[in-house]
Amino acid sequence: MYLSHFGLTELPFSLTPNTQFYCALAPHNEAMEVLVTALNMGEGFIKVTGEVGTGKTLLCRKLLNSFDDSTIVAYIANSYLSPDELRYAIANELQIDVANDLDQQSLSQKIQDKLLELNHQGKRVVLIIDEAQCLSWDALEAVRLFTNLETETRKLVQVVLFGQPELDTRLANQKVRQLRQRISFSYSLRAMTNAEVVYYIRHRLEVAGAAHASMLFSNKVCLLIAKASRGIPRLVNLLSHKVLIQGYGEGTLKAKKAYVYSAAQDTEDCQLSRARIWPIYLLLFSIIGLAVWFIMKEQL
Repeated sequence: MYLSHFGLTELPFSLTPNTQFYCALAPHNEAMEVLVTALNMGEGFIKVTGEVGTGKTLLCRKLLNSFDDSTIVAYIANSYLSPDELRYAIANELQIDVANDLDQQSLSQKIQDKLLELNHQGKRVVLIIDEAQCLSWDALEAVRLFTNLETETRKLVQVVLFGQPELDTRLANQKVRQLRQRISFSYSLRAMTNAEVVYYIRHRLEVAGAAHASMLFSNKVCLLIAKASRGIPRLVNLLSHKVLIQGYGEGTLKAKKAYVYSAAQDTEDCQLSRARIWPIYLLLFSIIGLAVWFIMKEQL
């Protein structure tokens, strides 16, 4: 609704993980370097964790787009799967035709045969599981068993796990110690710093076509958004979007701090209270009172 008003070509703060808006900030760049390096080294297990809204799914999409035709990707977005369902999902991603009543041993054999076939073709297979903290104990064990498939020189399948910090808690359990010991590379996404939030907001505005992003969102407005969002990208997007809506409603071309306060009040998991000014007034009244007392004392 506000695109033409602000001179934008598309929504800059959509929650959809659009890689066009990928912002080359330190945490995401470092995570990508870890992923690419580990995969190129042929490591079996790689893990990336981060709090809700820190950009794991966008990073996952960025990784998916980075592969060329030499890599076959099996992407599992829904991790609420039993071991049997997980095997069927992987078979489907690898384009293996299987009957619904096929027993699990035969299904596992078909997957192994497909992986060997792809290996002979010089293809690399990468299994990517998003929201991996939701995998059951048995499903985690099924994933580990897939990494047992290997030739004398390399793994037949590499696994990348994306998950919330709860994934680390699950992997710390003795039940999955064999899997935990196989994770050779891991990275934990952090929230953005204040300076990164400023850069992030203006980067997305510029990608969306804004001609004067720094005039639209001043440093003070960006820093207030950083405080309210605690540097979490998803919350930054929500607040910035609502700020633009308010600016459009008032017909202004410049975001105001008041808009951020209103947006934070309307957004779950954001806390931002106006600074109380009554202590300042109390101090002023005290100074005035002391001044009056000294004047009266001198007159007496």
